[in-house]
Amino acid sequence: MPTAKKTTEKAPEKFLPKDLPKEITAASQTPNTEQNSYSHDVKTFLAWTGPGRPFRKRGKQFFLTAILIALLVEIILFLFSQYLLMLVVVSLVFLSFVMAIVAPRDFHYRISSEGITVEDHSYLWIELYDFYFKKRENIDILHVRTKALLPGELTMTLGEIDREHVKSILLAYLPYREVVKATFMEKSGDWLARNFPLEKT
Repeated sequence: MPTAKKTTEKAPEKFLPKDLPKEITAASQTPNTEQNSYSHDVKTFLAWTGPGRPFRKRGKQFFLTAILIALLVEIILFLFSQYLLMLVVVSLVFLSFVMAIVAPRDFHYRISSEGITVEDHSYLWIELYDFYFKKRENIDILHVRTKALLPGELTMTLGEIDREHVKSILLAYLPYREVVKATFMEKSGDWLARNFPLEKT
């Protein structure tokens, strides 16, 4: 009987946890606000407003030369019964006239610690691939290529913004491509502009 009594008395102590704290202080009950709070401030490095594309006013010589070249091409295509190509030429001439007459509206650009924002469209740094610069109509243009197929590339006119300043900001997030190989369309356009200028500069 005494042995049975002894086992019944020690049985509750057997199931108690060994690392039971003796005292729980008030400091340990209150969470550490410095470690648990998450604060992330978005820093704007550069913000500016610029036209959506390079624009230069064209004179009468530009429009007259374009119409004469278009008429010559239309006659050649008509002789070969290429009616669909005739419509394509007319649409291209119309588009070039619209872009030469209508000035582009201004866009708001912003480079921040999270990415690049063009108007209401934001692109995170993980969505962007690399960047490079080009000059058109004596205006520096920033090209930022995206990893996704669409839009594929962001083009931002710098205007009065120094390209070296923009480069120093972007180098912390994106690789810089110093030499970019021109496409076939760009080479063809440059060749036509050099050899068959529509107006004298």
